[in-house]
Amino acid sequence: MDGAANVAPTSWSHRLFRWAVILKGIDGLLEVGGGVLLFLLGPHGVSGVVAFLTQHELAEDPGDLVAGFLVRHTRHLGLATIHFAAVYLLVHGITKVGLVVGLLRERRGVFPVAIGFLGLFLAYQVYRMLVGPSPALAVLIVVDTMILALIWKEYAATAPPG
Repeated sequence: MDGAANVAPTSWSHRLFRWAVILKGIDGLLEVGGGVLLFLLGPHGVSGVVAFLTQHELAEDPGDLVAGFLVRHTRHLGLATIHFAAVYLLVHGITKVGLVVGLLRERRGVFPVAIGFLGLFLAYQVYRMLVGPSPALAVLIVVDTMILALIWKEYAATAPPG
């Protein structure tokens, strides 16, 4: 553990840091799984899965906005769109999982990379919020900002003395 001797492993911020990072890792694993699934399913498979998952809701309420939107928009997905989404999820998920492993092992050199990575995604999220405000995106921005602050605090706490 590079420099971890300065961190009180039982402090509330350290515990919160570990839980937040673990949740980011789970999210990264889900992204990798989603990327692999998109590659395996292809456009017709995605459309079929969405149709299957929404059939009950649409049977109860044929005018359901969310289910109807999903079915309409997945019918016309092209292979290039599916491949782009799959590659994006795989790259983002693998990067996230790698950073999480480094953070949990308290590898000091990983902290600035994680801060930069999360900072870039936060900047993109803020840009998306300015283009098209969304309550879900606002929550994601707040959560990611708190995680960034926890990583920063943990990085400062693991600084070598001197």
